[in-house]
Amino acid sequence: MKILVTGFDPFGGETTNPAIEAVKQLPDKIAGADIVKLEVPTEFNRCAEVVRAAILAEQPNVVLSIGQAGRRAALTPELVAINLNDGRIPDNAGQQPVDQPIQPAGAAAYFTQLPIKAMVRAIQTAGLPGQVSTTAGTYVCNHLMYQVQYLRATEFPALRAGFMHIPFLPSQVTDKPNMPSLSLVDDVRGITAAIAAIVAE
Repeated sequence: MKILVTGFDPFGGETTNPAIEAVKQLPDKIAGADIVKLEVPTEFNRCAEVVRAAILAEQPNVVLSIGQAGRRAALTPELVAINLNDGRIPDNAGQQPVDQPIQPAGAAAYFTQLPIKAMVRAIQTAGLPGQVSTTAGTYVCNHLMYQVQYLRATEFPALRAGFMHIPFLPSQVTDKPNMPSLSLVDDVRGITAAIAAIVAE
């Protein structure tokens, strides 16, 4: 099995993004599966183009995308992506779509094919906070989750795909009182546990 794991670059004025930092530190093999790591831009449309190129080049069985959700205290696999771009802030290319469909001909929403409840159990068994999330937002994270599902529906029917949000790093909350965070070591442990659950499914 081959799993493509993607992580976004920093955005929103931050100098780091735990998503790509954690992805970089993942083992090259997890539970016997080959792990391919990919940095993606925090840009509407462009992020999906980068992932599509990697799918064509690598032919993975699974795509798991990782993103930062700054106000969350747990690692949160996402259940569903919705067909909506609505940026609360501009992306890294200055784009800020408001109430626009991602794919005019696409479904209103797509559900993940990944075993998110098993992933959460594995994260919790590793001693880390994990919860199922039923909203991926309307920013670039949801955009990428939706676009990969659209690619699955239109080009790659054998693919399984999903998305997981992770909290801020401690270094990101030094000026954000009462904001939750999780260490990079724990991010890596949690993502590794979640991937092992995907392989076991």
